[in-house]
Amino acid sequence: MNKYMLLFRIDPGYFKTVSPEQMQQTLNKWMDWKNRLEQEGHLDQFGDRLQHSGKVICGKTKEITDGPFIEVKDAVQGYLVLQTETLEQASELALGCPVLDQGGSVEIRPLIKTD
Repeated sequence: MNKYMLLFRIDPGYFKTVSPEQMQQTLNKWMDWKNRLEQEGHLDQFGDRLQHSGKVICGKTKEITDGPFIEVKDAVQGYLVLQTETLEQASELALGCPVLDQGGSVEIRPLIKTD
């Protein structure tokens, strides 16, 4: 099995536009999707949601600046790691990600095997 990191991106402003009921519905969709991946044996790691703050260190000067990094339309909101045979299979599983219903995107990146 190969491992693939899925990075979830969405406009941070999205969360200001939804009601508590809509947020609960979205959370339920996320948990249903996560549970399906887990039951099918594809979920390796379900990462926590990321906060909107942080630090960035850049270049040779190693200057530390406050996040969220740069002005972007879409920011990384969270991640998970899948185990599948192929990138194509990981892509198919990512089609069920609820962030897509919210206008976000999923970036799928193969992890380099170290063993």
